[in-house]
Amino acid sequence: MSISKNFPILKTKINGHDLVYLDNASTCQKPQVMIEALSEFYTKHNANIHRSSNPLADIATKKYEDSRLAVAQFLNCQKNEIIFTRNTTESINLVAKTFAKTFLQAGDVVLLSLAEHHSNIVPWLQLKQEIGIELAYLPLDKNGYLDIVQAKIMLTDKVKFVSIQAASNVLGSIHDYREILKLAKVKNITTLLDAAQIVAHESLNVQELACDFLVFSAHKMFGPTGVGVLYGRKDLLQMMPAFLGGGEMINQVLTDTFTPNELPYKFEAGTPNIADVVAFKSSLDFIKNLTWEYIQKTEQELTDYLWQEMLKLDFVDIYGKNIANKHLPIISFNLKNAHAHDVAELLGEQAIIVRAGQHCTQILHESLGVPATVRASLTFYNTKKEIDLLIKNLRLIYNKFKV
Repeated sequence: MSISKNFPILKTKINGHDLVYLDNASTCQKPQVMIEALSEFYTKHNANIHRSSNPLADIATKKYEDSRLAVAQFLNCQKNEIIFTRNTTESINLVAKTFAKTFLQAGDVVLLSLAEHHSNIVPWLQLKQEIGIELAYLPLDKNGYLDIVQAKIMLTDKVKFVSIQAASNVLGSIHDYREILKLAKVKNITTLLDAAQIVAHESLNVQELACDFLVFSAHKMFGPTGVGVLYGRKDLLQMMPAFLGGGEMINQVLTDTFTPNELPYKFEAGTPNIADVVAFKSSLDFIKNLTWEYIQKTEQELTDYLWQEMLKLDFVDIYGKNIANKHLPIISFNLKNAHAHDVAELLGEQAIIVRAGQHCTQILHESLGVPATVRASLTFYNTKKEIDLLIKNLRLIYNKFKV
């Protein structure tokens, strides 16, 4: 059976054309097993969790905590080191507004990079306004990868926190993030890894990475929307103040004081996104059953073929460089004489779904000297035939705009 048959949305037609979904860096499509798990929860198990002594709540709580355990096993950490949030953005904000706001002070430097998503820039800009930290931006090398040479220079004693992406959602570059984390660890600098783009493409082991925090979103790895993950070292999470106040995150509430709950519930105020967290486990199981070997082999072939065919188009400007085994199945480009949004709209009319814009990376686009790009991003359920359709339609669009 073709792997795509596990994803019912891929049977969709637009304007009579079969759907070609090439926007996986934005969100992946969902396998039938995840959709069924979500439906089953609401059909058979719906109840609030942790708070009620009844059979239905017991089942719901167990399923929710089973998902937490599955994520912990996926990352190789303790179960109580996994905090469920709404998305990667909220996970980064949680760290910035609790750990960083508490333990950093005016003049301390947070090292980011020029390729970061707005989610990993704006919270730090807010903290700069609030307490006076300074930001430094690690540049990219000529191929679009985080510059390791500059990292060694920039990791001075003033740097107290490093928050970097594992891979670029625009250039597709898989950075040497392990080396940067290692350099920071030697200098006893606290680190956060934005794994949103890499998490669906390679195995992550936080013990080997030795990062202090790691964040990602379920929807970028074939799971539901509205579920984010924050991994934090237990000792750091225990030191941090609670993020939101309310039910569940408390142990005791008095008229003039309160005590927070134990980990991980200290950071999960209110009723969480129970059904989607429960369903997320089926997405993790789906990936596990496919195996990383299959995923990486398939995606490497697609990456190489995509770049090979795109490089044949002399009317296309491509950003970044495909270096073997260090690149996601992503390519960002522009057609000469055509705006990125026009290209995306015309491809969409043929049911070819790509993304156009700045992809929440305005600083990166300014460094590239372009207002916007078209991005095609693939995963293992895509095919070379779909890449051929993309190439064919880019030729047709170029001929339409050609002066």
